[in-house]
Amino acid sequence: MKTPRTIVVGITGGIAAYKAVNVVRAFVLNGDSVHVVATTAALRFVGKPTLEAISRNPVHTDLYEGVAEVRHVSIGQGADLIVVAPATANTIAKLAAGLADDLLGNTILASTAPLVIAPAMHTEMWNNPATVANVAVLRSRGITVVGPGIGRLTGTDSGAGRMEEPETIVAVALAVLDRQPSAGEAAASAVQDLAGRHVLISAGGTREPLDPVRFLGNRSSGKQGVALAQAALARGATVTLVAANLEVAVPTSVTTVLVSSALEMHEAMTLAAETAEVIIMAAAVADYRPKTVQLGKIKKEDVGDTLTLELVKNPDILAALSAARRPGQQIIGFAAETETDADRLLVLGRDKIIRKGCDYLVVNRVGHASGETVGFGTERNAVTVLDRHGVIVNEVSGSKMSVANCILDVIG
Repeated sequence: MKTPRTIVVGITGGIAAYKAVNVVRAFVLNGDSVHVVATTAALRFVGKPTLEAISRNPVHTDLYEGVAEVRHVSIGQGADLIVVAPATANTIAKLAAGLADDLLGNTILASTAPLVIAPAMHTEMWNNPATVANVAVLRSRGITVVGPGIGRLTGTDSGAGRMEEPETIVAVALAVLDRQPSAGEAAASAVQDLAGRHVLISAGGTREPLDPVRFLGNRSSGKQGVALAQAALARGATVTLVAANLEVAVPTSVTTVLVSSALEMHEAMTLAAETAEVIIMAAAVADYRPKTVQLGKIKKEDVGDTLTLELVKNPDILAALSAARRPGQQIIGFAAETETDADRLLVLGRDKIIRKGCDYLVVNRVGHASGETVGFGTERNAVTVLDRHGVIVNEVSGSKMSVANCILDVIG
């Protein structure tokens, strides 16, 4: 049975505080022990009874409550992770200055746990030089900043400053927590190992049109690619995601390029690769496309009992990116195979990495086995990571987020 981890959720005084309820709920459903530390201003936006009902624990606000148990220190000391959502401009400024004039500030200063903050404020406040400098200070200390996104704000305003969606905040926070080093190791340096680097990821499955209503496609949902994007964000990277027909939401902090077909993905990946230090081809790309796309719907009355399609080969995007790589650019490919024999699966992977010329290859089995669907469309995955010499450098089986971090661990 999973041992519950102690997560402190700090809630500060912004309208986005109402979304923090879903952050708390997601951690609870994940099996974690959640303790809410709310500022006085936060409770003007969301009520203490709601937060206590969702967290299943008392909500703490007052710095001078629980003095006998030294609560202003003990909450932070017992935390495995602290998440502040929303983090207002005022809170960010106080964190950067190391102020502790309320219970949340004391909790954070008294803790050695990793800290994740989700900024939320109006665009002008987010772009203010003071906020920009304060966020830079926090990042330099190893604090993970999730968002903000771009979208509708309070009133009629719209722009940068919208708090990231709860599911993204939780996914990034859990990725940070999962990557914590063993006791005595420096946590701050570990969780931001991709800071300042541009990571380009492809995700989803391409669709090759037959006519205006039909296409040739595959079963990829894009969940593994999006998990890679979330994990890279948590590790400090700037992330571009080339997304083909996803079935899962993408964090608004990720630059997303929407494509559908293999040709569109080839063009988008080639362009984005010009500025990327790391490229991960996680998408399931069609090997072939119809030679001719019908302008009107193909009707069975016109075709008869059989339909013959002539297909032509699509560009090999991974091989092309590998051949055109710049010095220092790292490229990771994926090999989705239906082979059930483990030894034969490795042979296929080793043959493929030679053909593709990438630095690493993630080999995973997809399809159906013993009545269970593996790989595509599921919440879990099992992969083996090979280097360019075919040597196994990493293996993992688990959630797609844990698999994502295993893959990112090989990046030098």
